[in-house]
Amino acid sequence: MTPSPSPDDDLAVRTLLQEWAAAVRRQDRRAILAHHSPDIVLFDVPPPLESRGLAGYSKTWDLFYSAQPLPVAFDIVRMEVVAGLDVAFATALMRCAENGPKGERQPLDFRLTVGLRKIKGEWLVLHEHHSVPAL
Repeated sequence: MTPSPSPDDDLAVRTLLQEWAAAVRRQDRRAILAHHSPDIVLFDVPPPLESRGLAGYSKTWDLFYSAQPLPVAFDIVRMEVVAGLDVAFATALMRCAENGPKGERQPLDFRLTVGLRKIKGEWLVLHEHHSVPAL
């Protein structure tokens, strides 16, 4: 009999992403990078549009924080998760903020797609994609 996915996997992925978002708000780089594959591929909104590996992924947060008013906003508005035995993906509508032209706080809504793989019993993010609607 083939094992079937567990609801625990769905919960584990949700928890991982909620903890990641909380780490972003705390500006805790170590916790942001936790649970990301050494070979992570990120497609992002600002250049560089593609980053590979943990060092490249980590560097993207420098730009993010340079545009963030304090306190940092990085909130999951709605999230959906599909988890199999060893592969999962999540989609989310997210909200952060940015500094406006006069220094005022402006909300910024974006989309998040994350691809994960369970390796040795641990979920790892292999692909992350941030996007905003084309205007």
